[in-house]
Amino acid sequence: MRTRSLVFVLAGAFVASSAALAAKRAFPEPALDIPASADQKTETAVLAGGCFWGMEGLFERIKGVQKVVSGFAGGEKSTAHYETVSTGRTGHAESVQITFDPRQITYGQLLMVFFSVAHDPTELNRQGPDYGTQYRSAIFYSNEDQKKVAEAYIKQLDAAHVFSRPIVTQVVALKGFYPAESYHQHFLDRNMTHPYIVYNDLPKLAALKKEYPQFCKR
Repeated sequence: MRTRSLVFVLAGAFVASSAALAAKRAFPEPALDIPASADQKTETAVLAGGCFWGMEGLFERIKGVQKVVSGFAGGEKSTAHYETVSTGRTGHAESVQITFDPRQITYGQLLMVFFSVAHDPTELNRQGPDYGTQYRSAIFYSNEDQKKVAEAYIKQLDAAHVFSRPIVTQVVALKGFYPAESYHQHFLDRNMTHPYIVYNDLPKLAALKKEYPQFCKR
């Protein structure tokens, strides 16, 4: 839940930024990726990495991304409601569904942003100040190509010792994605001064601009 005091928000922001940004070494491009075909216009990716507010706001700023929706994946449709998911007993993870043009940004490049600046993939069932399986790190693949790229990239990052701790990101088949309530959509852009956004998510936007200016929308 995101009802913690500002002290815990600040502490969570420090932990997340320290682990995900400062502790990493030079971040490699994926050795295995999915090439775009000439007639392929859009593809989708579903990723979970803590609170979907910041994930949505981050990926919306990437060149080639056409739409990002905050929602839930990993559980049943009947339990895909914020208050129910927040109990941590539904199997769902707060996730984002990213619709992108693979001719402008590849699936592997989205994963590079996901692992390097979007969240800390070494935190198990938590992210910053948020605790519970609903905040776990996960890649929900929709086809075998996505599965192969995700698994190969995790092995590549582990082999290169990019992080000081093991990556705990799950790679699981997407059974369904369910949009969250309307008040969660575009939350970051509508609440830029919200303390949670300021201390947990705006630093990630700054890191995206610094680390990957070539991916940022003008």
